[in-house]
Amino acid sequence: MTQSLSGTVALVTGASSGIGEATAVALAAEGATVALVARRRDRLEALAERLGPKGSALVIEADVCDQAQAQGAVETTVRELGRLDTLVNNAGVMLLGPIVGAPIEEWQRMVNLNVLGLLYCTHAALPHLLAAAEGDPRSVADVVNISSTAGRVARLNSGVYNATKFGVVAFSESLRQEVTGRHVRVSIVEPGATGTELASQNRPVILEEMAKTFGGIEIMKAEDIANAIRYIVTQPRHVAINEILIRPTEQER
Repeated sequence: MTQSLSGTVALVTGASSGIGEATAVALAAEGATVALVARRRDRLEALAERLGPKGSALVIEADVCDQAQAQGAVETTVRELGRLDTLVNNAGVMLLGPIVGAPIEEWQRMVNLNVLGLLYCTHAALPHLLAAAEGDPRSVADVVNISSTAGRVARLNSGVYNATKFGVVAFSESLRQEVTGRHVRVSIVEPGATGTELASQNRPVILEEMAKTFGGIEIMKAEDIANAIRYIVTQPRHVAINEILIRPTEQER
């Protein structure tokens, strides 16, 4: 079977675990060379070994909350791998709880990573994506931004996380209108409950509430979201999947 992403390069943020790790595996299986970006080098190196022969993945230790490091990750990718065709902005953090009396540092972490990190990576990547869309092998490029069901509906105890994910959706749609005529596709993926490390950084009382909400349903795996991303970026040039909302079958809202 022909690998539909052969000859292309993808950069995945938050690639050290969860959806980012699964996405890197999925894109590599389609023939892409993948730049793996995260802070945990040991995990990235282990993933790179899994992805195949030396040269099929590039490990980049970086904190995308820092503009210089985000820009450097993109520049290193293009310098080492020659191009950039796909950007998956997956890195994110979810810290839930009441707004009244909330730890401000939790808000800052979410805004810095969920919004600014995504913006920094996208800004640095766009010139290269636009260039890739002008020629072989596919004459199209992709930005895939990972939002959430929280980017659609605001809920109690999710206010600032909601704000960051609503922001991702708004930014993505505006960017889509700006670059779609130049064959850079911008897509949003909005996962519901998924079994990753995302929730683990919450305070114990929040984890208890989440267990009550989702403990009785079969939640999704990271690979389920990666398959949606694979579907988006392997479409033919004339097809753009702008948005995918994906939830466990039993999740009501």
